[in-house]
Amino acid sequence: MTTYVPTVQEVPGYAVGWFTLSLINAGLAQSKGRSGLLWWLASLFFGPICTFLIVVCGPVKSK
Repeated sequence: MTTYVPTVQEVPGYAVGWFTLSLINAGLAQSKGRSGLLWWLASLFFGPICTFLIVVCGPVKSK
């Protein structure tokens, strides 16, 4: 039985998409008053999960 190994041409597209999603998440987080840097770092590891959390959580209430 053989295991599928992605070719060199397939990996960069996936990485570019994941990185782009992390930048979008950082912008979404900042628009809701949250730390863009922290959400960007979290998005590098958890991607779509962070997108869901940012969209579901409301904006930070100002004092």
